[in-house]
Amino acid sequence: MSPRKNRRSSDAARETGPGAYGGPQRIEEGPDGDWVVRPVAGASKAYRCPGCDQEIMPGVGHLVAWPAEGGGPDDRRHWHRPCWNHRITRLPKIQRSHRGPRY
Repeated sequence: MSPRKNRRSSDAARETGPGAYGGPQRIEEGPDGDWVVRPVAGASKAYRCPGCDQEIMPGVGHLVAWPAEGGGPDDRRHWHRPCWNHRITRLPKIQRSHRGPRY
């Protein structure tokens, strides 16, 4: 028996409403303001996480967050889950040399 394949219908693929990114959105309050956060099961393209400056590879689960007040589609950022959870305690971004490691 072959493994089950989960496929979305063509209507779900075109959806742009609250469930378009794979999960229920929620509002998170923090010292840096209120954020709308939505889990993503996996995207079809790579994104760069603003927390660690590493790529989120296609198909990897992550979060999409944007400001609750006045945030639009251009304000959405894709984050690794641990990076989002530790964004407040993260040290300032370290500038690496041109040939320095990116991890």
